[in-house]
Amino acid sequence: MEGLRLIWDEAFTRYDFGPSHPLAPVRLELTTRLCDEFGLLHRPGVRVVGAEPATDEVLTTVHTAEYVEAVRVASEPPYAPALRWGLGTDDVPVFPGMHDPSARVAEGTRDVALAVWTGEAEHGLNYTGGLHHAMPSSASGFCVYNDVAIGIKALLDAGARRVGYVDVDVHHGDGVERVFWDDDRVLTISLHETGRVLFPGTGFPQDSGGPKAEGMAVNVAFPPGTGDAGWLRAFHAIVPPLLEAFEPEVLVSQHGCDSHALDPLAHMALSLDAQRASYEAVHELAHRVCGGRWVATGGGGYEIVQVVPRAWTHLVGIAAHAPVDPATTTPGPWQEYVHARMGRPAPVHMTDGRSADYRSWATGYDPDDPVDRAVMATRRAVFPAHGLDPWSI
Repeated sequence: MEGLRLIWDEAFTRYDFGPSHPLAPVRLELTTRLCDEFGLLHRPGVRVVGAEPATDEVLTTVHTAEYVEAVRVASEPPYAPALRWGLGTDDVPVFPGMHDPSARVAEGTRDVALAVWTGEAEHGLNYTGGLHHAMPSSASGFCVYNDVAIGIKALLDAGARRVGYVDVDVHHGDGVERVFWDDDRVLTISLHETGRVLFPGTGFPQDSGGPKAEGMAVNVAFPPGTGDAGWLRAFHAIVPPLLEAFEPEVLVSQHGCDSHALDPLAHMALSLDAQRASYEAVHELAHRVCGGRWVATGGGGYEIVQVVPRAWTHLVGIAAHAPVDPATTTPGPWQEYVHARMGRPAPVHMTDGRSADYRSWATGYDPDDPVDRAVMATRRAVFPAHGLDPWSI
């Protein structure tokens, strides 16, 4: 068995909306180089593989055939916008050959999901993926095809009866939630900045699933400015008890790192150290609840030098059972490459120098704390559907 199947080759950098777009593919290149400098890509048990574009048969397990055809048409000259399908907006500009790299990302997540399910790999990771906003019939939020939903659907089609999904991106995982809104086989948990101030404007606690799946959509909507201690307190007050009650057979997670204080597209205040702690917590839950079956993806992240490469290198190290010590200095050759490539100094350390301490929910609910109020709103909305007491500690 592979310890970790990791998706990567240079072809994934062709998912490129252009030089002025925030989703810069160089973030993937810098992440891969940092992982390589730390020796993570060549460790025993780690297998790095590419992926061919997903077939239409695979894509239409989640997306409509008409939408897939619209993407394909927009990928060819004259590269015309198709606004009905969300193609050609500022968020999702049309670019030449758009279909193939988008479908390649989808196949990458499907590949690692099935490898984990069949026992070929213990963990699977596609940090080029995590495109959680794409809807069945439209592109949205930098996302053309929803690789996460396609991976989960592949697990269900392969026989999985219960899949847990945890999304820590700063933006609500609305596309994945939409696909499985009324499917009681999939528990979606999204922890994000409130939709009152941030795209996509959804993901409130009362949005808890369809009539056949009440309580299966879980939304924690953080107030702007939430920092490490509050975010981690909320995560541990919501995610472990729900996963333990649901008992998923496999855990899928999305690790957008745009909750970082330096990210230019949101208003949260997390450090790299809290983000790393969340990766460790998800990994531990996969082993404790799912027998180690863990499928992880990337996601958002727009501070492409200081944050994304370090965050996802920590994610790769944790998934490879070779965690990078936060006190470690980033390798000199990587620092030199970053400076030459980006014209900016690279981060020197694999930490922001912050602790990952937080108050356990066992200390009790504080109604004067806005984060605690957000947590309690979510617990009230969904805990009873899982046989849990919202007030329990």
